Amino acid sequence: MLEILPLQMIPCAIDLVILDMIMPGMGGGETYDRMKEIHPTIKVLLSSGYSINGQATEILKRGCDGFIQKPFTMKELSKAIRGVVGSYNI
Repeated sequence: MLEILPLQMIPCAIDLVILDMIMPGMGGGETYDRMKEIHPTIKVLLSSGYSINGQATEILKRGCDGFIQKPFTMKELSKAIRGVVGSYNI
């Protein structure tokens, strides 16, 4: 079962969440919404093996910060992360 921990239980700051669309127990859309309820300013990069059309587009419309199509290379992932967090040093 997937559980979202209260921020007080997380030992360090979270700069970015890479969120998969398809997960057991709770889908990417519901997980995204719950994370934003807990931490409205958290940055989220959505990842999926499916196209950006459909559910991914709906999550992006709700304010998700970016999307990366699987499979991806380390260079593509690095570029997507920089696009979400900018020049901020992680």
